[in-house]
Amino acid sequence: MTAQILATLLPVFLISGAGTLYGRFRTPDIRGLNTLNMELFVPMLVFAVLADRQAPLAEYGQLALAAAVVVLGSGLLVWPVVKWLKLEVKTFLPPMMFNNSGNMGIPLLILAFGEKALPAAVVTFIVEMLLHFSVGLWMLSPQTPLWRLFRMPIVLASIAGLAVNLSGLVLPSWLLEALHMLGGVCIPLLLFALGVRMLDIDFSDWRTGLLGAVLCPLSGLLLAWPLIVWLELDGMKAATLWVFAALPPAVLNYLVAEQYRQQPHTVASLVLIGNLGSLIVMPIVLGLVFVHVLPAAG
Repeated sequence: MTAQILATLLPVFLISGAGTLYGRFRTPDIRGLNTLNMELFVPMLVFAVLADRQAPLAEYGQLALAAAVVVLGSGLLVWPVVKWLKLEVKTFLPPMMFNNSGNMGIPLLILAFGEKALPAAVVTFIVEMLLHFSVGLWMLSPQTPLWRLFRMPIVLASIAGLAVNLSGLVLPSWLLEALHMLGGVCIPLLLFALGVRMLDIDFSDWRTGLLGAVLCPLSGLLLAWPLIVWLELDGMKAATLWVFAALPPAVLNYLVAEQYRQQPHTVASLVLIGNLGSLIVMPIVLGLVFVHVLPAAG
């Protein structure tokens, strides 16, 4: 199992490392790349995943509710610590709330539990993405009217993808293939840009990154336990929520911070160290799930 987890996580660090190596010898326009990613490639990925994944969403209402509580509740749990330590709320809090449910969560759940985990993985991904690009963006720019969020490509893509999914409409295979190809550009580009940004990080922020690597999974797991009991989640749904709650900060936190100029160096440190920390956290969580959750359900 450890080998499977490493096979999922190591590409993240290898691609980021390639960005760091390239950035050391060249000066790429990272801001331009991030703008292109936010306005085209990421929305294409979101729409393609939501439209192509015919998950029976009606059967996963309680899991969706639990995932939303984990995301929003993590912010409430971590907020007192942020205020006590006098950290910048807009910089530190979003990475603690919005986790790596897409490019890490979905493949990790499938590797761990097989194709039967796909519907639950997609549901948690939908919840996290919609909250990230609604509540998360509002947190960074509270003076922006909420209705303006629905003009953003990523939010429109989420709504359109959900509409296609829930309507049962089957898109032509050639269209889905094109969307997947465009959307597939965003994840390695995100990681590559993150690696380039690593060159500009003030490594005095390593303590902040380490704190985030602890608080992000800890806050999620503290919420997952009572939610599983309260909502009576079991089997694959309970296993999915445990893994979802323990995921590290999403790479997209860095992209959003870059776009809003919200201390992207510090956010990059939170993301990188948080994902490094998942090499320790995820094997422990998966081990506990295999021993205590799935056998009990079976």
